[in-house]
Amino acid sequence: MSHSAKAEAVLALHRFGMGPRPGSIAAIEADPRGALIAELERPSASQLAASALPSSSKAFRTVNEANAKRQAKTIIAAKAQQEAKRQQMSDAPSMMEGSEQDANAMAAKVAAEAVPDPGRQIYLDEARTRTEAALGTEIGFVERLVWFWSNHFCISADKIQSMSGAYEREAIRPHVLGRFADMLLAVEGHPAMLFYLDNIDSIGPNSIAGINRTRGLNENIAREILELHTLGVRSGYSQDDVISFAKVLTGWTLLPPANNPEHGGEFSFNPRLHEPGAQKVIGKVYEDETVEQGRGVLRDLAAHPATATHLEEVARAMVSSDESWTQPPTKLKRPSEWVVGMVRAAGILQADPARFTAGQALLGEPLWRPTSPKGYPDDEASWIDGMGRRLDVANNFAERVSSRTDPQEVIESVLGSSVSPEVKQAVGRAETRQQALVLLFMSAEFQRR
Repeated sequence: MSHSAKAEAVLALHRFGMGPRPGSIAAIEADPRGALIAELERPSASQLAASALPSSSKAFRTVNEANAKRQAKTIIAAKAQQEAKRQQMSDAPSMMEGSEQDANAMAAKVAAEAVPDPGRQIYLDEARTRTEAALGTEIGFVERLVWFWSNHFCISADKIQSMSGAYEREAIRPHVLGRFADMLLAVEGHPAMLFYLDNIDSIGPNSIAGINRTRGLNENIAREILELHTLGVRSGYSQDDVISFAKVLTGWTLLPPANNPEHGGEFSFNPRLHEPGAQKVIGKVYEDETVEQGRGVLRDLAAHPATATHLEEVARAMVSSDESWTQPPTKLKRPSEWVVGMVRAAGILQADPARFTAGQALLGEPLWRPTSPKGYPDDEASWIDGMGRRLDVANNFAERVSSRTDPQEVIESVLGSSVSPEVKQAVGRAETRQQALVLLFMSAEFQRR
C-alpha cells in the first residue's frame, strides 16, 4: 500500500472512521494517526446532544401508559358496539358470535387510531440522532467504537423498542472510552438488557417469591454474559456456573410502571425474588446476598484473563499497530457502515430516520434488531450475498442526489483519488451522473476497509 499522507488519511477514514466526506481528508492529512488519537482524547467524544430524547425509563413508561389507555378504550368501545349489535340483532341470535368478533376488531382499530403507539416515534427520533452523529463527525472513530460495543452487548428493538436507543446512550456511550468493567456493570444492570434476556421473569427457587409463586429460574442472562459478553465459549465455565450465576442475578429487575408512574422502568433489586445464600461461580464463592453479589461476579468476569479490561487502551493499540496501516483494505463493510459512508461521501448531514431504517432492514441489518444475542456478524460470508440489495440501495440513493453530487468531485476531494484507474475509467464513461455514482458506491474501494 502507498504510505503517502493522503493515502493514510483515506485509510484512517475508511478503516477506523465512518468514511470520507468533503474536506475530511484535508483536515487530517497532516497527521492521520494523531487525528485518531485526538478524537479518543476529546472530552465527551462518545456523547450525543440528546436532551430532547427521553430516558429509557421515561420511554418505557410512555409506551406502557399508551398501551393501557388503548386497552381501556378498546374495552369500552367493544362493549358499546356489542350492546348496539345486540339491540339490532335480538331477532337473529345465530349471528351474534361473528358479530361480536367484528365488533372487537373494530373497537381495537378505533382505539389504535385514538391512541397511537409512541414507541415507533421514540425509536425513529433515536435513529435520527444516532445517524446524524455518524454523518456529522469529522472521522467517526469513536462512533465506530460505539457501534461495535452496542452490537457486542446487543438488545433487540423487536422486544423492547422503547428503550433500544436510550440503552445505547445510557449504558454504552458513557463507558466506550473507559473501563470494560464499568461498561459491563452498566449494560447488565440496564433495564433494557434485563427485559431483553428475560431476567425480569427469573425468580430464585428458594426466594420468598419463588416459594409463594412456584416459579423458577431463567438462565438466559447468565449464559449470555459468560458465553457472549465476557469469557466466551470453551473458556472453562460449566453449566453449574451458569445456574449459580443465574441465581446470583435473581432480583435484578425493573420497577413496574403501572405501580410507579414516576420511576417505573428503572432498575430495581428486589430481595423477595433473590435466591438466598452464597453462590459459587467459576471457583469463587460469593457470600453477599444483596445486589453486590451480582456486581462482584461481574467485576471478576471483567478482570478475568479471557476478558478485555481497558477500552481506550485497546483503541490506541489499534491505531499504533503498523499492521493497521499496512494491510490492504479487504474487509467488507457491514451494511450500516457502507450506507453511512455513502451518505457522508455525498456531503449530507441530515437523515430521514424512516428511510434510513427501512434501508437498513432491506440490507439485512435493521437498526437495533439483531436476530439473536450474538448481534450482527462481522465476516464477509454473512454479507456478501446482499450485494445485489446494496446495488438497489445505491441506485436509489444516487438517483436522489445526482443533481447535486458530482462523481468526479467525489473521486478527487472525497475519496482523495484513492480509487483504481479502472473505476475512474468506468465513472468517466458512465452515461449519467446517477450511473457514475452507483459505480463509485459499489466499487471495492468504497465497500471495503
